[in-house]
Amino acid sequence: MQVEVVTGSITEIVCDTLIVSIFEGVSLPGGAAGAVDTALNGQIASLIRGKQGAGKYGSSAVLHICSGIGAKQVVLLGLGKQEEFTLDRLRGVAGTAIRAAQKLEARTVATVIHGAGFDPQAAVQALVEGTLLGNYRFRRYKTEKDDVIVPEKLYIIAGDADKVPPITVGARRGQTIAAAVSLCRDLVNHPANYMTPARMAEQAAEIAGNRGLELEVLDEAKIAALGMKAFMAVAQGSHEPPRLIVMKYAGNPGSKNLLALVGKGVTFDSGGISLKPSEGMHEMKDDMAGAAAVLGAMQAIAELGPPVNILAVVPCTENLPSGYAFRPGDVIESLGGKTIEIISTDAEGRLILADAIAYALRLGATHIVDLATLTGACVVALGNVTSGVMATDRDLCRRVMEASEGVGEKMWELPLFEEYKEQIKSDIADLKNSGGRPAGAITAGLFIASFTGGKPWVHIDIAGTVASDKENGCNVKGATGVGVRTLVNLAESLGSW
Repeated sequence: MQVEVVTGSITEIVCDTLIVSIFEGVSLPGGAAGAVDTALNGQIASLIRGKQGAGKYGSSAVLHICSGIGAKQVVLLGLGKQEEFTLDRLRGVAGTAIRAAQKLEARTVATVIHGAGFDPQAAVQALVEGTLLGNYRFRRYKTEKDDVIVPEKLYIIAGDADKVPPITVGARRGQTIAAAVSLCRDLVNHPANYMTPARMAEQAAEIAGNRGLELEVLDEAKIAALGMKAFMAVAQGSHEPPRLIVMKYAGNPGSKNLLALVGKGVTFDSGGISLKPSEGMHEMKDDMAGAAAVLGAMQAIAELGPPVNILAVVPCTENLPSGYAFRPGDVIESLGGKTIEIISTDAEGRLILADAIAYALRLGATHIVDLATLTGACVVALGNVTSGVMATDRDLCRRVMEASEGVGEKMWELPLFEEYKEQIKSDIADLKNSGGRPAGAITAGLFIASFTGGKPWVHIDIAGTVASDKENGCNVKGATGVGVRTLVNLAESLGSW
């Protein structure tokens, strides 16, 4: 979708659909909605009086116009209670609004900045993100002609010419971040027979090549030669060879700080010998969503150019049962030097993350954030609304939580109390790769923490938030692209390091 910032009277903008808004409880429209209402001889005010719940958050009503303004239809969008309206709610209603325009078969849509009191640049960024993400569709494998008309152009009405520069900057930032989230969604939505470890590496090469990032892709032989035996144990059950993607962004060469973003890239997870139930196994193509989020974030970071140094380490493999697969009861070594007793081959994500983090430390990482669809236990604890967070460093955890809150990605910290470590102690090795069902998300986090070398570390479990089963705000059905916006916001906030 093209985005263009325009000036002029809202009633004169020529488009298919014009979007205006009101807060809950408003009886007489003001601002942009009021100007349109005047031009339409009170039709919006009449609609408000006759429609119970007008202005309720996420509601919409349509006015089909014959004359009076430049638009063919007007969508009246509900913003909810004014005191509860935030930038994240703005992002959400923008997604709702663009889908309302889709239903009207609009090709061109015009809108204003909904709400008031926000920084114009930040508000437009949220508006554009919500619109583009709400307009997202994944049609790669549909063979029948798509008769659905999707909006192709968005006009953002600036009003005064002096507002154009910050609004233009915000619109561009919104486009950059929405494109990164959409990339992440695409990678996750692709089936596993297409999105193999090799294709993940190809995608990384495309991102790096177009944006001047340093890239190294390690193949199976190089991974094995490094001594990444935990990673290779997971990979050995599949005929698809693994890949380790290493990408570097040097935004502040004079700084000694290097933030490693590590993403779990299991492109299909059958559970291995500890086979998952068949019901729902088709969804396990999304077990590489942590890797996809890191790749998407690196694309946006490279384009936005924050003064910070970022190292992306992305281990990609399948986890399948075969005569070559690793087994429950095996003891394996790791790049970090610890030995691991395998209790479940379905606890594989933490194994590849352990080796990836150890490699990031070798490359000089001073801080580590990893993302993974790691545990069903996190879904049990927090559902599909909130990602789980575990950390060994208060300052880095605070920065991650503030970054997530700033972009509306809900996260909640879980404890890493010493008592939980008892569950992953092994009688025959240094660690067990599973502590059982009680506190399963926490013990998985503690396992990963054992390989961080004492460096500040934050783990984000996105198992519950990786996908949506319905349209909601800027999310559509399918992959959400969770984590991308948090990582980008975190990178930009670290410019003061």
